[in-house]
Parts: sequence; C-alpha cells; structure tokens
Amino acid sequence: MADDVSAIREELRDAAEPDRVPGLQRFFRTGPGEYGEGDVFIGVRVPACRRIAQRHRGLPLADCLRLLQSEIHEERLVALVLMVDLFESGPENRQEVYDAYLANTRSIDNWDLVDVSCPRIVGAHLLERPRDPLYRLAASPSLWDRRIAIVSTQMLIRAGELDDTYALAERLLEDRHDLIHKACGWMLREAGKRDTDRLVGFVEDHAAAMPRTMLRYAIERLDADTRARLMAIPRPRLRPPR
Repeated sequence: MADDVSAIREELRDAAEPDRVPGLQRFFRTGPGEYGEGDVFIGVRVPACRRIAQRHRGLPLADCLRLLQSEIHEERLVALVLMVDLFESGPENRQEVYDAYLANTRSIDNWDLVDVSCPRIVGAHLLERPRDPLYRLAASPSLWDRRIAIVSTQMLIRAGELDDTYALAERLLEDRHDLIHKACGWMLREAGKRDTDRLVGFVEDHAAAMPRTMLRYAIERLDADTRARLMAIPRPRLRPPR
C-alpha cells in the first residue's frame, strides 16, 4: 500500500491539467533569470490542491517536509497547507511546525507559497512573542525570506498590532524587488484599514522614497483626493550618470 506522501502525489497527478502549465510558468515567472526560475508545475488548480490536502489532514510533519522538498510546485503548496493545518490543530504542534517552517524557507520559493502559509504560521506564532525573527528575515538576501517577514505581519494587523508592519516597511523601502514593493504596499494598506491617519502620516513621511508600486498599493483604499495629494509628493531627482 502506498504511503500518504505517495498517495498525495498520485492524486495531484490525477488532478493535473497539463494544458495549464505554460500559462502558470509565465504567471509565476519561471524563465531564466526570473524570480521563479526552474519551478516545475503540473497544472493542478489551487482548489483541487486544497481538496487533496483536506483528505490528508493530520499528515505528520516529517511527511509534510518530504513534500516540501519536492521540485513540483503543487506538492510544495499542499505541504504548506497541511503544515498550516497541523500548526492550527493544537498548541502542542506549534513550536515544532514554526521551527520546521523557518528551517525550510528555501523551499517556500514563490509568492503564493509564502502568502498562503506565513501569516498563519510565523505571524500567528509571534503574536505573543518577541518579533526579532521578522527583522532577521527582513535583512536576508533571500527575496522569499524578506517577503515572509512583511507578509507575516498580516496576522499582527488583524490583532490590532501595527508597529511591526510600519517598522518593517520602513526597513524595506530601498528593497529593489517588485514583489517586496507589492507586499509592503499590501500590508500598509491592511494596516490603514485599522488606522487611516497613521497610514497617511507614514506615507507623507516616506512617499518621496517609496517605490511607486508600494505607494500605489498602500493608498489604493484612500479617498481620491488624498490619493492624488500623496502621489504628488515630489520625489528627489536622480543625478544623471557621468
């Protein structure tokens, strides 16, 4: 009889739609030099991945990690959905799942994998703990570690704790990657739903230095006049190269 990991892999292959693969490869930027370079898709839709994970709830952490090491994107996605479920199944599992998650961020290597998992594992674990791990992740050379740092604050925002979102967004102002600009803008926008005045004040202080994508994402829920005023804040002119 096949073990659970083999069964999950077989179910994913049964649900695969190979004609979707080229579109997924373009969408997740898997080409040479792109952020998802080398990622392998088999064409399983996200709802089907979630249904497969639901059928295998309670998969031991060691088996989740076997799946997480796969080269196939959908297998890693199912592994992370199962790790979230295991984390949320009881306090006895949380530290172990959290530790395993941070020890394996090299396999959490596309934005959807980060976003589906880090708030509910990293963010949830740090709700009542020091936030130092977020700042270490934000200083990492890994794009995905940095995205984990800022997106994990989604859980803190939901708890009404906004300080770390703003502190991390400020640290990441000079990040060069568009996926970090989008993530910071997204989290700032979410923080703004809790305290609009604080968001506006942050943007007024930093708009001149904010990447345009971050700025647009951060203010998109504000009223039109406020958006226009913030977008019009002058930016320093770059000196032409000599």
